[in-house]
Amino acid sequence: MFVSWRSLNICRTVISPYAATDFFSVQRRPAVAGCSLRPGLCTSSLRELSGKPYNVPPSAEFVARVSGIPTMAKLPYKETADGLDAAFVGVPIDTGTSNRPGARFGPRQIRVESAMLRAYNSGTRAAPYESLVVADIGDVNVNVYDLKDTCRRIREAYRKILAAGCIPLTMGGDHTIAYPILQAVAEKHGPVGLVHVDAHADTSDMVLGEKIGHGTPFRRCVEEGLLDCKRVVQIGLRGSGYSADSYEWSRAQGFRVVQVEECWLKSLAPLMAEVRAQMGSGPVYLSFDIDALDPGFAPGTGTPEIAGLTAIQGLEIIRGCRGLNLVGCDLVEVSPPYDTTE
Repeated sequence: MFVSWRSLNICRTVISPYAATDFFSVQRRPAVAGCSLRPGLCTSSLRELSGKPYNVPPSAEFVARVSGIPTMAKLPYKETADGLDAAFVGVPIDTGTSNRPGARFGPRQIRVESAMLRAYNSGTRAAPYESLVVADIGDVNVNVYDLKDTCRRIREAYRKILAAGCIPLTMGGDHTIAYPILQAVAEKHGPVGLVHVDAHADTSDMVLGEKIGHGTPFRRCVEEGLLDCKRVVQIGLRGSGYSADSYEWSRAQGFRVVQVEECWLKSLAPLMAEVRAQMGSGPVYLSFDIDALDPGFAPGTGTPEIAGLTAIQGLEIIRGCRGLNLVGCDLVEVSPPYDTTE
């Protein structure tokens, strides 16, 4: 479930000479020497930040994974985003789902599974805790009885996160949450590009008489001018639909639509090179619905569709976002009750 977060390279690598581009375009600050006395939590000269230490999770070499409060990646918990470069935040709702519920438990389970994360990625050479101050700031206080009120609460919470100069790394929650998040993001950055990874386009106008739900967020975003439609790509779309061409509306707005058939049996690295060119240097939001992956890899979701992306292709998409000016991202529709392997 947490494979997407595990591979997010949100920092400048400090090991490899081949990676000169910051994934989130966050400039590294001058280092200050020093080392913490806490076992497994070293704040070396590379882990100090203008007199303020980076947050480095305790190593499982010294602190058992099963111990402690399950924050994301065992990072410190903070009540606000003040002073952070990036923050993990949960939005535990599934009030907008149309099929199987359970995504309200997604943020909690992602945190539990993230105890397996270590400080370095040997494949990408990423060392996120050596260039960014990041923490877990808990969950938005949602209203599980009122979806519209929940959207208001999400929007207000993200305004505060963004006002602090912090990049929100969101754990959902159903895909409804992308709408109020993007309202807050666009208030700060203007219309943004979107890398949308999903089995479904989520561009319905109305479902069962309702305009807000997990099948409608990007229609609402277009209507409100939150997206730079020439810089929107939807990857992995598939399944049966309510019309002969379920993606006609997306294409009419200027979105690039990459149906799953275009992804089968191939590397997506070339596609992501094209996506980077499409997005350019402008602000970009990444929205990753776990049901983009084939349910053989990720069964824990509410609206599974067969013949999806592989786990490897999911990683290629995330790693392919390196160099983009990412101003926020989310992983949504994780529904733990349907994944017996956790």
